[in-house]
Amino acid sequence: MSEVVPRRAKLELLVRRPAADGEDAEAASFELKEVGSALAFVRLRPQRVAAETYELAAVASRVSGQTNFILKNRQTDRFLLLSEPEKFLWEQMDGHTSLQDLATAYVLRYGEFDFDVIPALIRKLQRAQLLVLTPASALRRALARSRAKRLAKMLESSLTILERINVSSRHVDSFFHRLYRFGGFVLFTPVAAAACALLAVGGIVGGVRLWHNAESVAAGFGEHPVLAIIAVKLLFLFTVAAHQLVHGLSLVHYGRRVREFGFTFLHGIVPTFYVDVTDVFMTSRRARVVTAVSGTLVHLVLGSLWFMVAAGMPPGFMQAFSAASGMIQWQAFVIALYPFCFIEMDGYHVLVDTLGVPTLKSDAMGYVGTLVRGRAPMPATREEWLWVGYVLLSTVSIAGFIAFNIWLVAHAS
Repeated sequence: MSEVVPRRAKLELLVRRPAADGEDAEAASFELKEVGSALAFVRLRPQRVAAETYELAAVASRVSGQTNFILKNRQTDRFLLLSEPEKFLWEQMDGHTSLQDLATAYVLRYGEFDFDVIPALIRKLQRAQLLVLTPASALRRALARSRAKRLAKMLESSLTILERINVSSRHVDSFFHRLYRFGGFVLFTPVAAAACALLAVGGIVGGVRLWHNAESVAAGFGEHPVLAIIAVKLLFLFTVAAHQLVHGLSLVHYGRRVREFGFTFLHGIVPTFYVDVTDVFMTSRRARVVTAVSGTLVHLVLGSLWFMVAAGMPPGFMQAFSAASGMIQWQAFVIALYPFCFIEMDGYHVLVDTLGVPTLKSDAMGYVGTLVRGRAPMPATREEWLWVGYVLLSTVSIAGFIAFNIWLVAHAS
């Protein structure tokens, strides 16, 4: 029997094109954007149109007892019938919440997830011109606002071309199952957990020894520190692939399917590997947490090994290279697992899944923004304090991370 290939998470979205100079804002047209990979669940952030351009009314059924909703586009006089779950998703589409967070919110609210529910709703909304797509990164938004400038337009076009680079396969589930059978299962045993802890201790010991000789270690790069750092970064890119492979193995461990694996440029800037683990929504919260954390432990283990190797080597280029590799791996581990840094990585998703607040970042940023501008009262509820706490902790954490790296470079030089 031939393998059933999962359908690609393909979405078609209407993207509002800003009006050119001298053109009426209402004359701005829409262009159709198609996203044809599992990255749709990570990268895209759909945004409903402005509140004054639509109306929403509840329609209760006396027969079934269910409530549906009529959504009207005031500009086109188009009407849509939404179910209660569709209305819930519509309310989350604020331009800040990713599709992955939408899916998580749906699972936490209804206890189930259908892979077609979000794409189907988006297609329905885009046909009625009720949805626009905002660039996910701040750089892309700034370039979009300055599209009239020639240089900005060229940069945005370049990023768009890179963003469309996607080398992936949907025939990977059997590969991950074979990898799991031929040794991958060991990663999810108590022995592996104990080995990881021992390596972490060994890495700390090695790191402390290197720290006391930081100047001589850094001097090992000689006259080519920039080239050495580039080499370290390129090597790190392949460990990102290992990170994603472990995510996929975790999915197999819990009896779920790996839908896609590939390489792309995130936001058209950052080269990265990815794996589609959306099938994890069909498992328990414990399984979702293990799937998220397991990938980050790759960086902890590799960083520890690099530190231990560097600590046992004589001063020179290889020692400096190993120490720099260990530092980058450990920083990647902290960034991936630490939830308070405004980055929606593994640790953030563990936090929101545990708290049951999948839109924490967007809600927190929105509330604190209005609070700073004096348009919101001081926090009074537990939820509002959570929003304030998230923004404060993230701000302090990023400032501390930047200060630590500046101090590290100054100390090493």
